[in-house]
Amino acid sequence: MRRHLKKAVYIALAIGVFLLLFSTFVSAERHKIYLATIDGAISPATADYFDRALEKATEDKAQLLILQLNTPGGLDKSMRHMIQVILDSSIPIVTYVSPKGARAASAGTYIVYASHVAAMADATNLGSATPVSIGLVEPPKQDGQKDTKESSAKQTMDAMQRKMINDAKAYIKGLAQLRERNQEWAEQAVESAANLPAKDALEKQVINIIAYDLEHLIKQLHGKQIKLNKETITLDVAESELVVFDSDWRTELLIIITDPSIAYLLLLAGIYGLMFEFLNPGSLLPGTLGAICLLVALYALNMLPINYAGLALLLLGIGLMVAEAFAPSFGILGMGGIAAFSIGSFMLLDSEVPGYQIAPALIVSTSIASAVLLIFIVSMIIKSRRSPEVSGQKELINHTAIATESFDGLGRVMIRGEVWQAISEQPISKSQQVKVVAIDGLTLKIKPEE
Repeated sequence: MRRHLKKAVYIALAIGVFLLLFSTFVSAERHKIYLATIDGAISPATADYFDRALEKATEDKAQLLILQLNTPGGLDKSMRHMIQVILDSSIPIVTYVSPKGARAASAGTYIVYASHVAAMADATNLGSATPVSIGLVEPPKQDGQKDTKESSAKQTMDAMQRKMINDAKAYIKGLAQLRERNQEWAEQAVESAANLPAKDALEKQVINIIAYDLEHLIKQLHGKQIKLNKETITLDVAESELVVFDSDWRTELLIIITDPSIAYLLLLAGIYGLMFEFLNPGSLLPGTLGAICLLVALYALNMLPINYAGLALLLLGIGLMVAEAFAPSFGILGMGGIAAFSIGSFMLLDSEVPGYQIAPALIVSTSIASAVLLIFIVSMIIKSRRSPEVSGQKELINHTAIATESFDGLGRVMIRGEVWQAISEQPISKSQQVKVVAIDGLTLKIKPEE
């Protein structure tokens, strides 16, 4: 009896320990918070990083994903993609403008409005959500003002600007309605580039929380009710494990190649590499590296807002500078090529977003370097190809040889210490000097030297 009782006690203890371990494991699985950090412009690389962070958090059944944000703005396409991902997310997204001194300007403001919970640290700000490529709309013309062609074109431009601003206002207003945030200030952020510090943003119901740090943020999130799709859920994050999602080599590579200056240099390196391969076939290395650089550059430019007129001008400039090397025109083609190359470089990226322009100093330096490289070096290559042979069999043509025997037709001659078979249409005497006029295989065609 006692033996059976002991068995039952042991079994009960084992079951209890198992259930305790299992519940702890399940609890740990359910109570995870993922942290993703974006510090810089909103770009295709950061959008891809955010996608993968959210995908990993969803697979891990995390309670929520915190996006720690510090951005001056970014590309509209990347911003809208991130917002679509947030709106379709099956777990809550908390955007936290941090650390102190950070900002969520332009595209960052839209992302804050789209998030399920918006939080800011002290001494941070958000706003300036006017599309930067168009600026602010100027007031309409006064009655009685003369209507000139210039003013008509300006009115057309103003109309386009108003359309874009109205689209941006409707977009952020829709996000404000969805998240029950201040719609009036959202419109001001778009129309007049309004800004708010953290405390004012909380007072105006633009954000939900002010937190000193991540620990303080998580403490305030615990027990908070939020709307997730069509349901209202209560966050239980008191004992959650914070999982930091770091950027990997793929994200770092995308950040590097989508930098406008890097993409610009890769494009030039690719064009120059292929050009030198065509001018000097068989060298392989310039062509191989050029093809790799060109493909990477095209991939990067495909992700960036490229101006195709600028790209066409850049290629035209290179073509004109090459033409100057082939057919010197007293600098006309070369100067035209430099001008087209420089203008095309300035026009290449069709965006005024901070961090998405090519540095003017880089354009000037590459323009000068390209002129030197293509006009002088290419012309040297062409001249070297046109210069007479200095080695090999062809170099023997027009050189003098000495007959080693007398012959009429086929015989032997000595040239540069080597005995060659030679053929002549005229009789040749021994020790007579002859001139090489052609080479046919291993036979020299000669004639008596005058």
